[in-house]
Amino acid sequence: MQTTLNLPLIPSEVFFTRGWGNGRSKDISRRLALRAAGIGDYNIVNVDDAILPPKCKVISRFAGLSKLRRGEFIFCVLSCSSDSEPNRLVSSAVGWAWTPDTEQDGFVSRCALNGQTGIKTGDEAEDLAATMLASNLGIEFDPEKAWREREETYQAAGQDIRTSRLFQSRRCGPDKNIWTTVVTAAVFLM
Repeated sequence: MQTTLNLPLIPSEVFFTRGWGNGRSKDISRRLALRAAGIGDYNIVNVDDAILPPKCKVISRFAGLSKLRRGEFIFCVLSCSSDSEPNRLVSSAVGWAWTPDTEQDGFVSRCALNGQTGIKTGDEAEDLAATMLASNLGIEFDPEKAWREREETYQAAGQDIRTSRLFQSRRCGPDKNIWTTVVTAAVFLM
């Protein structure tokens, strides 16, 4: 059976997912985290950060996973953090920013921080997505200011930038021989 690859590949839908796993090796814990996120049975093509195309619909994790077939190649903005240091906090997040204008691109970013809470990591990913979207829109801003402070600048420039995030955090156990991995992902459907 021959498959035709239709180019360009432009996502029409995206869903967000997360998971965590423990294992005797970093690789095992990562595979278990991907499985917990529901994307362990797919061939993952990891994208650093991504443009959220105009009219790309955000759907639920359940709806997104139901459209995939085992072994399929999927494009993701994947954030992953692993550690085996006892009681170490690991966290990962994806953040996204968009405008209500359905003809305007959005932006998806990722962040992984060890020793930081999931909320802090989520804030960083969300801030990066908003910063990159503002840059794409040509809005002048001070990158030293936090997202909430810059939000006023964006509104003053006539842009309503909206943001969200998904994070996963987990504390490593007391055994230094057990790895803990957390993952978050934005999964694009063509």
